[in-house]
Amino acid sequence: MRAFATIILFIFMVAYRMVSGLTKERRGHSFIKIGHRGAAGYCPENTFASFNKALELGANYLEIDIQMTRDGELVIIHDPTVNRTTNGKGRVRDFTLKEIQSLDAGSWYHSKFSKERIPSFSEFLNTYAGKVGLLIELKKPHLYPGIEEKVANELLIRGLVSGENNQVIIQSFDQISMKRIHHLLPNIPIGILIKKTKINGLSNKELESYVNFATYVNPKVTMVNKRLIRRIHQHGFKTMVWTVNKRSEKNLLKNYSVDGMISDYPDLLK
Repeated sequence: MRAFATIILFIFMVAYRMVSGLTKERRGHSFIKIGHRGAAGYCPENTFASFNKALELGANYLEIDIQMTRDGELVIIHDPTVNRTTNGKGRVRDFTLKEIQSLDAGSWYHSKFSKERIPSFSEFLNTYAGKVGLLIELKKPHLYPGIEEKVANELLIRGLVSGENNQVIIQSFDQISMKRIHHLLPNIPIGILIKKTKINGLSNKELESYVNFATYVNPKVTMVNKRLIRRIHQHGFKTMVWTVNKRSEKNLLKNYSVDGMISDYPDLLK
């Protein structure tokens, strides 16, 4: 009788742990909170004001966009031209670093940000590396031959590529560029950005093609459903979804157990 009772108690304890674990996973799943271009919903994107605001609002990572000037300097700006986010006009690659940093990168958003300038990648790393996670996107890297080597060198000289407790992730839509980065920095996690017009538009064949160099597959929020996230995870990838700006989206994605969310409003992700 005592043995039978012991067996029943054991079964009960195992069942309790399983249910408790599942409940904890559903209710308490943690994810990386990433500020999109800093806190682009509150400040001019990709500026120090925006990055500082994202930290203030609890972001674990800062997402930034990298392009290159005429004199080969890396700068943080989303568009291939300066037209939308500065008081200047022209292509990023046609400016020198000095010229591009003379532009006003804040007044387009609000006059109180008139002193904001386009940061160089070096300035950004000097300020934030080691203090917060960095999600670095290479924008249209085919426009900038050698950009992968330059990014790699900036990280190498600061010792940010060891792989131990590393808080640097590099991503792009450009798979060829990400393969180069993986070759240069094999310890740095690589993300492939995905933007499809159809839900479930990401095939198994495509997912399998990323296996040898990528750690993350990061889809746009409008293409995400539970099945897609499950398939990404089944292929061994982590996933960070962009750009999550609605509470309903956040709650849904949390139930899908995504690994990270990227938002213009980092406080939304708390």
